[in-house]
Amino acid sequence: MADPSAVKATLHHYLRQTRENLIWKLDGLSERDARLPRTATGTNLLGALKHCLNVEAGYFGPTFGREFPTPGDLVPLTAFDEDPQADWYAREDETKDGLLDTYRRVAVFADQTIDELPLDAPGLVSWWRPGAQDVTLHQVILDVTCDLARHAGHMDIIREQHDAAIGLRRENSVIPDGYDWPAYVTKLTKLADRFG
Repeated sequence: MADPSAVKATLHHYLRQTRENLIWKLDGLSERDARLPRTATGTNLLGALKHCLNVEAGYFGPTFGREFPTPGDLVPLTAFDEDPQADWYAREDETKDGLLDTYRRVAVFADQTIDELPLDAPGLVSWWRPGAQDVTLHQVILDVTCDLARHAGHMDIIREQHDAAIGLRRENSVIPDGYDWPAYVTKLTKLADRFG
């Protein structure tokens, strides 16, 4: 059986890495570009980040009987009664830098929960359906990492469409240097057209 502390360290590593992937997608963007809707359903980079910080604060906070030190910086659950998209956009009084700061503080808060509790620590997700609300820290780390990774993928595509900034991480894009992307797209288009 694997050492629980090694398992926890691995899970925590991937959560932290996914957070950094989210954050770097806002590098160098103006306030407008960070907020601008990029899909038919209004998905935008800053809103995706705001959603993710609220996800982490909720799952690593109340689920384990903890409260984020400045709850006014988060979207309260009651806000979703009025606007089901309440955590998917920055309000006029919120800024990109302010939300990035909040996310970094949420990350410290979430990391404290992870550091202080064992993987089998019980929690309760009050907003899940009855009968499925009981969880462990292990489940929550996996659930949150998967959710954040999904949104990191959204942000990857949105940022690429905005200014062609691509890659997994700032320091290592894992994208071939000097690749002829227009030729590649032409090649794939021709291949797809063969099935049209």
